[in-house]
Amino acid sequence: MVEQGLIRAAQAGDRDALITLLREIEGTVYKTAFYILHNEQDALDASQEALIRVYTKIGSYEEKAQFKTWVQRIVTNICIDKFRRTKPTVSMDEHEMVFQDKHDVEREVLSGYLAQDIREAIDQLPEHHRTVIVLRYLQDLSYNEIADCLDLPLNTVKSYLFRARQQLQNRLQEYQKGGVSG
Repeated sequence: MVEQGLIRAAQAGDRDALITLLREIEGTVYKTAFYILHNEQDALDASQEALIRVYTKIGSYEEKAQFKTWVQRIVTNICIDKFRRTKPTVSMDEHEMVFQDKHDVEREVLSGYLAQDIREAIDQLPEHHRTVIVLRYLQDLSYNEIADCLDLPLNTVKSYLFRARQQLQNRLQEYQKGGVSG
């Protein structure tokens, strides 16, 4: 969690505080971008754009919203815009599996298939459902934080999450019954 004093110092024009602040949030910003875009290069581009926006807009941040929610809104909006402009691509590097000695290879294979099935199921969700799933389960934001981040009513967030979980459950039924895709 970022200290309010650091945020205030950055807003007051303290360049070192601003750089420290950006370094503290860059990992979370990248993680959100990667989970939404599923492409390392796109996530790096979106992260950089989000950090630049935080850098230029830090003066407009108001403490009535949580800082992490404000940052998540910025990165999420950038990712949504980027996603709309380009079709997602899949990197072959993401699908490589490396086995080490002394590991249960069968468990690793099944675990890899499960992770791939979940990623594919999330990718197939409509954009608004995918975004709330990423923010809730991968970024661990509360319902209220998601509502603030996406500028949506709380009940809409709850509805999106409910529908997204239903869609994921339907898509993953094959795996739950013991089958795997691949």
